[in-house]
Amino acid sequence: MGIEQLMGKLGRSDVTVILKVDGERMAEGGESLTLVMSGPGPGEQGFVRAESSSLTDCPEQGFMRLRARSGDWEWMTEI
Repeated sequence: MGIEQLMGKLGRSDVTVILKVDGERMAEGGESLTLVMSGPGPGEQGFVRAESSSLTDCPEQGFMRLRARSGDWEWMTEI
């Protein structure tokens, strides 16, 4: 699944997605990427957050946490 299709499906599932890179944390060698997913889609807990220094790992962590929530997230196994 491509990024455009993924973002479209997340949006239609009432999920707002923000992926941030922090230059200061990157310069310090820290976890420079933060993924936050919020809105009604993630459920009562309100949001999902993941941090990593890897562009691949950060979304994977977030999507794994979202799949663990209640709701119709079976389609995310395609990711």
